[in-house]
Amino acid sequence: MMQQILDHLAAGQSRSVEQLCDYVRIPSVSAQPAHKADVAACADWIAGLCRQIGLETGVHPTDGNPIVLARTPRRRGLRRPHFLVYGHYDVQPAEPFELWESPPFEPRIAGHSLFGRGASDNKGQHLAHLKAVEAWLQTGSELPCDLTFLIEGEEEVGSGNLAPFLSQKRRELHCDAVVISDTGMPSRDLPALTCSLRGVVALEVRLHGPSRDLHSGIFGGSLENPAMALCQLLASLRDKHGRITVPGFYDEVRPLSRQDRRELARLPFNERRYARFLGVPDLFGERGYTAWERRSARPTLEINGLTSGYQGEGSKTIVPAWASAKLTLRLVPDQRPERMARLMRQHLKRACPTGVRLEVEPGHGGAPYLLDPANPLADAALRALKQAFRRDPVLLREGGSIPIVNDFKRVLGVETLMLGLALPDDNPHSPNEKFDLRNFADGMRLGALLWPELAAVVRPA
Repeated sequence: MMQQILDHLAAGQSRSVEQLCDYVRIPSVSAQPAHKADVAACADWIAGLCRQIGLETGVHPTDGNPIVLARTPRRRGLRRPHFLVYGHYDVQPAEPFELWESPPFEPRIAGHSLFGRGASDNKGQHLAHLKAVEAWLQTGSELPCDLTFLIEGEEEVGSGNLAPFLSQKRRELHCDAVVISDTGMPSRDLPALTCSLRGVVALEVRLHGPSRDLHSGIFGGSLENPAMALCQLLASLRDKHGRITVPGFYDEVRPLSRQDRRELARLPFNERRYARFLGVPDLFGERGYTAWERRSARPTLEINGLTSGYQGEGSKTIVPAWASAKLTLRLVPDQRPERMARLMRQHLKRACPTGVRLEVEPGHGGAPYLLDPANPLADAALRALKQAFRRDPVLLREGGSIPIVNDFKRVLGVETLMLGLALPDDNPHSPNEKFDLRNFADGMRLGALLWPELAAVVRPA
């Protein structure tokens, strides 16, 4: 039976790639109101594909973008293991367009890669699971479990409407575990189960100075310059060794154990090659930790954007009226987003110069997540990964954040298995995003092989 399913997937690979191209063409940018209609069209497109596959599908409106629910056919009166598969059809903005080698919403295949915004984050990854279920159904094979796909359109803007939706649909969505492919793997040779995610706290800092931009020759030197004050304020957040100086920042950090560091050291990583890949002359980060540990298992504070004063061609001699910066913190177990946001506000208030007025606007946030690798479901997922990729998998800590993973645990009371298919150079959130089509094929194999392994854990044979 399984070989028949895998053969069906291999035979339909070209068609699956065509469908992924159609999916990527839709500019479903949730952060930009100009794409509101495109986001809605994308929800309809993926819902239509789910119906075509043979899933019972509904498009559910929210206060924001629609959520698509698609269920495998149920057998009445039969209680079987139930798993929820999560994905998101919204994508990041594609700007700056001039850095793309081809238009971001005109899919381009070069070598083994499909280029286009959303190809790996996250359209290709959850489409692989849908196509796997299609193969089960079209070959007449009976799935050993019930599946529900939940595909939302607000992940890239914080998933603000997902938690209320989960609470509203708690009974319908009650399941044994959640499966997400929205993370990565270290290389083509190393399939991975991500067992840890960093949390996130976002905020915007704005300093207000004079009531208007002022002539720097006439007024400069007699008042605080908001841009200069902001630079000094931001510089107070970190020392020269990469350690965050906000009081209390590290108080709740769970130290890395020797076993944690051994697992991370198993991953192939060349710091010089990594620096070349990033395009930087040298790496930098918290003293006492490797670059891999810093980017995946240690907390960070980053400036995401700076804005102030005149930005046009030539010079304009002013003291700007205001300056602002967007910041994010990445959190690790056991840091709490609410506490970290409070510590940031307190430090900024203390360190702010008196000649400007401070405004701190909170953004989205989410707690870190940790899955016990000894969990039987984790073992089952590792077995499926090994079969699908024909290589031994690794346990991975991911530096990014998926806040809804904690919503699944809080609302549904279940763990999440993160089985990422993206490669380090797939450029999610960056120009020239791509998805390796070999990973797309192996991801479909994974989606076929996973369900017997997980079902056997929930309901032993």
